[in-house]
Amino acid sequence: MKKLQSSLLNMVLVLTGVAVIMGCILAAVNNVTSDPIAQQEKKALQEGIQKVMGGQTVQAGEQPDTIISMTDKKGKTFYYSIYNVKDSVGNPIGAAVQDTVNGFGGDLVVLVGFDEAGIIKGYTLLKHAETPGLGAKADEWFKNEDKPKACILGRDASDSLYVTKDNGNVEAITASTITSRAFLLAVNKAYEAYRLSAGAAAPNCGEAAGNCCGKSETCDKPCCQEEGNNEVEPKNETEQ
Repeated sequence: MKKLQSSLLNMVLVLTGVAVIMGCILAAVNNVTSDPIAQQEKKALQEGIQKVMGGQTVQAGEQPDTIISMTDKKGKTFYYSIYNVKDSVGNPIGAAVQDTVNGFGGDLVVLVGFDEAGIIKGYTLLKHAETPGLGAKADEWFKNEDKPKACILGRDASDSLYVTKDNGNVEAITASTITSRAFLLAVNKAYEAYRLSAGAAAPNCGEAAGNCCGKSETCDKPCCQEEGNNEVEPKNETEQ
């Protein structure tokens, strides 16, 4: 077999052929795996909705009933998916709200369940990249009933949640204040989206708890948590 002559044209042809073949292989793999991945994500969401609504058997659609958009002071728009939830016999019992904020390690995707009165039924982290042993504890820390100062289950979400370091009412994860702030921001914004989806007016800063930016006072300016949903505080090499 004659050896292929080494030339620029031949090298381009060979590289193009390899690229085309690899592209076809990747497309085939994606075609095979995309549907199972999508099905798994749907399953995880449905299980998450049941979990955040107190673990009872509930009914909720695979697609959000409402998508609420809110724009911060910097002009960035954020979207919140609202899943209206019914009990096993079809009675409305509240909603599960999916929210995404920027945590310490990256996106923090939170699903929060509220009853019709705005009481927090439960939550779950659908996605996170927080530090193992530190920020990753958020998945359980805020639902631990043995830590009443940290547990948010059963709390009225109209009483905006802040870490105690900011003169708030929730004990932060040890050595993970950044993640804790991001998580509580997600819960507060999820509740605001839930109110809007129900046709209620958005809460004013400090309206419920006389709390503005973690301080026990009222103010006219937007709460610090509304100033930016993307970054809670400057990033350091380690959580604080």
